[in-house]
Amino acid sequence: MESHGIARIRRARTEEQKQQELDKIQKYRELEARVRSQATPDKIADATTLQLTTKLLRLNPEYYTAWNVRRRSLLSSSLSRPSSGWPGSTASPTSSRTATTTPSSAAASSCSLSTATPPDHASPTTAGRRGTSAEPSEQEEEDGEQQQQQQQQQQQQQQQQQQQQQHDLQVLADELAFTVPLLLQHPKCYWLWNHRAWALEEAIRRAPAPASARRFWEDELRLTGAMLARDRRNFHAWGYRRAVVARLESAALGGSSMAEAEFAYTTRMVRADLSNFSAWHNRSRLIPEVLDGRGADGAARRCFLDEELKLVKDGLNVGPDDQSLWYYHQCLMLHITEPARRPAIAPDLSLEERLRYVRQEIVDVKDLQEDFEDVKWIYEALMEYTLALCGLSGREPGDEERADLREWLANLTDLDPMRKGRYDEMGRQLGME
Repeated sequence: MESHGIARIRRARTEEQKQQELDKIQKYRELEARVRSQATPDKIADATTLQLTTKLLRLNPEYYTAWNVRRRSLLSSSLSRPSSGWPGSTASPTSSRTATTTPSSAAASSCSLSTATPPDHASPTTAGRRGTSAEPSEQEEEDGEQQQQQQQQQQQQQQQQQQQQQHDLQVLADELAFTVPLLLQHPKCYWLWNHRAWALEEAIRRAPAPASARRFWEDELRLTGAMLARDRRNFHAWGYRRAVVARLESAALGGSSMAEAEFAYTTRMVRADLSNFSAWHNRSRLIPEVLDGRGADGAARRCFLDEELKLVKDGLNVGPDDQSLWYYHQCLMLHITEPARRPAIAPDLSLEERLRYVRQEIVDVKDLQEDFEDVKWIYEALMEYTLALCGLSGREPGDEERADLREWLANLTDLDPMRKGRYDEMGRQLGME
């Protein structure tokens, strides 16, 4: 068995080593049993539950059930229970404030009304006859004291809420810190990335303002950058980065489009490693948003297409056997040959312009073929683009094109015998039996 080109070597173990491993397994199973025993409604909030999951997950971060138990424990103990009017909830700021202050506001309103229109205990004439001054009545004094008490209660509630929010954010920050060493050891563990995403979403729910939660997510974006610096092709980190960026762009965090910044990031990543399939993939997804954000007209879009084709062809001249480069080149060509199936880079290209692009790419790929005759991706590209040229022209392949297609299929069969059946079927579909 091989992993990333490194063969796994079986080494003989002594009886002592075997016994040590058995002891470790026994301790692990005992710990697992204790965690499961704590996952009950009457024990889930115990501090012991969180401590046990910490030990178990440090041994095995792939144990997703332990992560579920840990989240339940945090929600039942360390984290407060947000009210319906929690400022960081999904409700709008206006509705959140209303939900939080409605009871006290209503009480204050009733007090204001009673103060503004106090009961008419005595008419002015009567009061004057009795010789009394215009001093507050007993009812007015009681109303004023009641209003003051309610204001004090409101202030206390707000202080308590702020303390709860700060406490919750610290708990979530500690939880994110707990996973960092595990993530460095296991950068492709789904459950670590999943748990971090959960903690970040909780930060949005519990933060007093979008800016407080946004700091968590900005730190997370920096973390993905650090993880991708360690392993540029970690597709877990790339997918997670897209999710983090989408959240940073959302209204919940007061965000705006980050397409330009992310597009520039992919440029740096592909220049550092032309074989970075994930970076090319992310780049292809960003193109429509980048062009829309720039308000690019037809000329700007054609210029953009030319620049992208040049970028990938410069890479192909260096590494013509790099599959990720060919996939990105194919993606760009589909924007030319099949614009109706996707948001095209340059939708205003005329048919003649599209044909000219395809012809030029066929010429460039044939130039590569002269220097690299043993690269199967070259022949696949020649076949695909030749058939696309015929499709755009609304015709069947000509005699010369059919001869080329037959030759390219034969070369593919020789270079890639494992897929001989596929190439034979392609030949039958093209009537080349």
